[in-house]
Amino acid sequence: MSEQNTPENNAGAASNEQAVQPSFSLQRTYVKDLSLEMPNAPQIFLEQEAPNVEVELKVGAQRLAESIFETSVTATVTTRIQGKVLYLIEATQSGIFEAANIPAEQLDPLLGIVCPTMLYPYLRATVADAITRTTLPALHLTEVNFQQMYEQRVAEAQQQAASEAQNQPIQ
Repeated sequence: MSEQNTPENNAGAASNEQAVQPSFSLQRTYVKDLSLEMPNAPQIFLEQEAPNVEVELKVGAQRLAESIFETSVTATVTTRIQGKVLYLIEATQSGIFEAANIPAEQLDPLLGIVCPTMLYPYLRATVADAITRTTLPALHLTEVNFQQMYEQRVAEAQQQAASEAQNQPIQ
């Protein structure tokens, strides 16, 4: 007996299609960690030279539940004058994302490119605000190409894996 195309059957098919549709959303963003040190204050305020600024960025992600992930972007900013630390700030901006029915090969780039790109403006604001509270001029972190960072991390991981494979003794 053949199945007829009734509204009830079509509704069931539509709900099955919705169940497997990929979905992605930001659930929450928050400052996970924030630390600011000014170890040479107040003497460092007397220095007249322009500071040297070093910025290091790290991206991390972890699965919290079946389709819930946390992605974090950490900025470490070290500002020095004549080799002395003016301030050191480390800030981690995190977000909870729901990513359901995303193909496995697309999940890692999503967590390593899209999520950090969404979090970075919040991190920039957090760093600028913390530095402004020191009474020093705000530092505005430059834009970041997270796709390029991701591709570089993947290439380095592949290169390291290839290097380790070459160094394995033949048995």
